[in-house]
Amino acid sequence: MNAVLRERESTVVAPLAVRGLQHCYEGASVLTGVDLTLASGSVLGLIGRNGAGKSTLIRAMLGLLVPLAGTATVFGEPALKLGDATKARLAYVPQQPEALAWLTAQQMLDFVGRFYPRWDNAFAKHTLERWQIQPNKLLAKLSPGERQRVDLIRALASQPELLVLDEPAAALDPVARRELLREIALRAGESGTTVLFSTHIVSDLERVASEIAFLHQGKLLMHCSVDETKERYGRLWLPGQIGYAAPGQSLSRRRHDDGSLSLVIERDAHGHWPEAANLPGARVDALGLEDLFVEIAE
Repeated sequence: MNAVLRERESTVVAPLAVRGLQHCYEGASVLTGVDLTLASGSVLGLIGRNGAGKSTLIRAMLGLLVPLAGTATVFGEPALKLGDATKARLAYVPQQPEALAWLTAQQMLDFVGRFYPRWDNAFAKHTLERWQIQPNKLLAKLSPGERQRVDLIRALASQPELLVLDEPAAALDPVARRELLREIALRAGESGTTVLFSTHIVSDLERVASEIAFLHQGKLLMHCSVDETKERYGRLWLPGQIGYAAPGQSLSRRRHDDGSLSLVIERDAHGHWPEAANLPGARVDALGLEDLFVEIAE
């Protein structure tokens, strides 16, 4: 029975997957050999500072730009050659929605809804009312936060199997952001929707994400469950007088004024810290998700 389950799992097609993805703008590298697979039913938070390459990665994953190297697939299809049936299974909200700005919110939703067989018109209407958005107001006349909310309604009303959000809370106030996160959690929990959302707001990850991927300077530094980060990573302090060479695999390292060294380290496959953690005077501190983000991103 176990063999049968393993065989079934091996044949499951990942909603999103990229291999060896590379891209650059005006000679500056933006993505450097990124490998990432999004498991079906997961909620993956893609975290990184502004300019880390998050939007470029998302656009390449969805076939919205042609990378310099590497491959991207959506439900097993090449991202650059998606068929209509596959496109109907996904929804994408960019960081700054601008499409169809000459239409009213209601006109845009009515138009887009025709392309999705599972379109939930009642949800779209109810959510416009709940979020107090005037349905007959031109999209171009809405505030950035209202425009982003309308695009979120558009994405959610299509009842996608794969939902991709690029900085979805960027223009939302705290109340609207919490409502959005609650909706994401609800969709993932009840419908099994696979979600990828990028952010630099760590608290958003802790509320809804089951997995985290850390993108820094175009490189994917880590990809694991949110809970696993608390046990897998730590801050190693080495006194200045030790004079020990820092572990080569540390995610970040800082030399302080007193000569001491702090590093973000990772347990090995057997759950052990690097040997340097056992040196006299060495200390390993637990790292919360926000501390981990700050340590690596600075």
